[in-house]
Amino acid sequence: MLQSTAAIALLLCVQSLHGSALPAVSSYEFTAYRMQQYNLGQHKYGCRGAIVVAEARSAEEPSLTRRCVIMKVEDFTTEKYSEAQRQNAAAILILLPQNISSIPHNAVESFMVSESETLLKETLMPVYVAPEDEQLLCMYEEVKQAAATRTSSIFVRVLRSMVTATAFQILVINNAPIKATTDNAIITLEGVLLGAVEDAPTIVIAAHYDSYGLAPWLSYGADSNAGGVTILIELARLFQKLYSSPRTRPQFNLMFSLTGGGKYNFLGTKRWIEENLDHAESSLLHDNVAFVLCLDTLANGDELYMHVSRPPKPDTPMQKATRSHQFPWVKVGLVHKKINLVESTVAWEHERYSLRRILGFTLSHLEDPKSELRGSMLDTMSKVDFRKLKRNGIIIAEALARYMYNLSDKVTECMKTHRISSLMSFLTSVPRATQLLDKEPSHILLVNSLEHEFKRYLQQVHRHTFRQDKRDPDITFFDQMSQPIVMYRVKPAAFDLFLGGCIAAYLGIVYYAIQNFGFLYTKLKAAVKTKHH
Repeated sequence: MLQSTAAIALLLCVQSLHGSALPAVSSYEFTAYRMQQYNLGQHKYGCRGAIVVAEARSAEEPSLTRRCVIMKVEDFTTEKYSEAQRQNAAAILILLPQNISSIPHNAVESFMVSESETLLKETLMPVYVAPEDEQLLCMYEEVKQAAATRTSSIFVRVLRSMVTATAFQILVINNAPIKATTDNAIITLEGVLLGAVEDAPTIVIAAHYDSYGLAPWLSYGADSNAGGVTILIELARLFQKLYSSPRTRPQFNLMFSLTGGGKYNFLGTKRWIEENLDHAESSLLHDNVAFVLCLDTLANGDELYMHVSRPPKPDTPMQKATRSHQFPWVKVGLVHKKINLVESTVAWEHERYSLRRILGFTLSHLEDPKSELRGSMLDTMSKVDFRKLKRNGIIIAEALARYMYNLSDKVTECMKTHRISSLMSFLTSVPRATQLLDKEPSHILLVNSLEHEFKRYLQQVHRHTFRQDKRDPDITFFDQMSQPIVMYRVKPAAFDLFLGGCIAAYLGIVYYAIQNFGFLYTKLKAAVKTKHH
């Protein structure tokens, strides 16, 4: 009787466990975006791996070997990233919130610092970023709860692993090898407003339009450098009105340049300068250049910094171009940084001109050229202060007008907030990573639209398309930046062992009952008679 009761109880237990188990075939497919991978000259950056077949684990787990570590933006730090590498984790998957403004400010700053440090190193471990959704957040919470049990006793952990735990298997569907791409085109746009005299000196206003971040497909670059591009286009619109009338046309040429490859050692600027100085028979850069004004990261900040390669003399064009009558409380600091010819990269765009002995400077609200704000996935519209962006644009327009017309009074405000907002929204509508701008239709449309804006306000608009030497490219990108990933919801292997043990025990009891049926029947009959009497 006792053995039959035990068999029935064990059977019910096994059925209950089997009924509560989640089906192993349940899955969810989503798109994730791989970390940057490129070669700049002889230097390699980013992750070299793409294939992932691993179980998902939280970063708090004590063992991450051959596991896919799931993190939120708030969890990602340089220390956790290094620990995952040290333990030979299979991959890292970072969940990016749909609303960046929901992330606490200190968490944003911490992530940007870690992101910047991560991008400086090469790794074989695949790193992916996926926008958050309900299913991915559910997976994150469950692996987080599983990690919390590590503080429990060994018996509780083993029992939970065998009976109640649910695991998630992460699988990258595409298992093709990563291929290098050297056919990317870098496009630079050029347009001018001709001055009142034939041999007028030229002022060059430049800005790079590409963006940079941990994952190219998620890099929208609002502050760096959609803000600089917006101000440049507004300057073209405003000064076109002055140049359209002989009475108000100044004795300066204005040349505008939107350059590609800015995040990769300002490659577009370098090639454009070379074409104008070394290959073109006639160019405004050949003649008298007053100075070059480069616009970079101007969509926020309470101060402006003028970055120069050599200190300017008092009352030079650079000094005059940063004095504002409308906003006298805005301080403009001078940051002098010599160009180190030993280094293979330059810090600011104006250094490309300085190397060719052309006077130039960069205006930015950042003091440090290595600031993490210049390349982050979190550089979105939520980080833009439109009042400060408009203020910076007015300061620059006012300073240029006062210098070109030799005025001492302040210039009337003429930048429109709604136009600035529209331009910023358009520029941040798609990621502007260099490796995407000549491949995807929506990105090609963005560059074409910028060219259209130039043609609306400027003369002699030219589109320069630079292609690399495939035998010795300046920069090499790699494919598989966007990958389909499947998340399988499964029971761990320990559950299969436990379930197999339960089934074996059940069959053993059934076999014993059949072999000793007569004995068990006699005992059961005797027990019934005793109860009846």
